[in-house]
Amino acid sequence: MMWKEKYKIGVSVIDQQHEELFGRVSSFIQTVQHKGNWDDKLDKVKETMEFMQEYVIFHFDDEEAYQEKIGYPDMEKHKQEHVKFKEAVGKYAVRLEEEGYTEELVQEFSGKLMTWLILHVAATDQKLGEYAQKQGGEQ
Repeated sequence: MMWKEKYKIGVSVIDQQHEELFGRVSSFIQTVQHKGNWDDKLDKVKETMEFMQEYVIFHFDDEEAYQEKIGYPDMEKHKQEHVKFKEAVGKYAVRLEEEGYTEELVQEFSGKLMTWLILHVAATDQKLGEYAQKQGGEQ
């Protein structure tokens, strides 16, 4: 799952953050799928969980602030997607703590992460980009 130019929405700060997210998730998935000792991978898995929880909030805050700034009409719906995603990541964090960082659970989480990221950036954020361009681009 690599970053594609077509995912850009034309707002540099958001595009840079998306690229960072894609890079992290890609490397996380490679780690999880790579053959080798599971215990050796745990540090990377835990580090990614922490990163996702912190960075996603930072990114969503920036994205929402930008939507407010340009008066994006679909802002509430977009915000709800962010809320759901934060809740989903939070639930996985709890499950991983309680059930342990099993290979099966981590793979399930990485698959969900990838699916959500592609759907959100390739669909929902594209609508934001289109609206931003109609307003005359970055502000």
